[in-house]
Amino acid sequence: MLPNAKTVLSAAALIAAFLNPIARAQTPSHIVTSQKLDWATAAALAAEAVRLCAAQGYSVTATVVDTTGHEQAVVKGDTVPLQSLSVSYRKAYTAYAYGLAFHKNTTSELIAAGVTGPANGALNTIPEVLFVPGGVTLRSATDHTILGGLGVSGAPGGDKDEACALHAVEKFRSTFQ
Repeated sequence: MLPNAKTVLSAAALIAAFLNPIARAQTPSHIVTSQKLDWATAAALAAEAVRLCAAQGYSVTATVVDTTGHEQAVVKGDTVPLQSLSVSYRKAYTAYAYGLAFHKNTTSELIAAGVTGPANGALNTIPEVLFVPGGVTLRSATDHTILGGLGVSGAPGGDKDEACALHAVEKFRSTFQ
């Protein structure tokens, strides 16, 4: 049995609409994309934070996390303690995740805003979260889209870690486009 003319025309119209670029542009996409730093910039940013702290006599680890919360770049100073590796990651993760949620730029800002949660410290029990100074939220220079986080650990005090991270971010901010 042959299809009737109405069915053939409907199928032809559907195929023509699908092949037409204008029609495709109007079709909703089911693909999600996100922005993040490229690996070279992430590595240079981490290296700059380590270099800045080393110039002050502090051996640190710097970690950049991307928008999935995973490590994108890690630079470890020559004589840092073992725990600085996990602490730098957790600071970067916290700066990214909670900076995104609460519109803050550093872990210090999160702490000052009381984002650490209830008095019982419930947020600090979430794996990978660490409300300690030394994390900086990475944002696009043009539209402030969140690109990830930078965490630094190993200096004698989170304020010193955060200062190195902030200076590194300032140096590279114009390339975050």
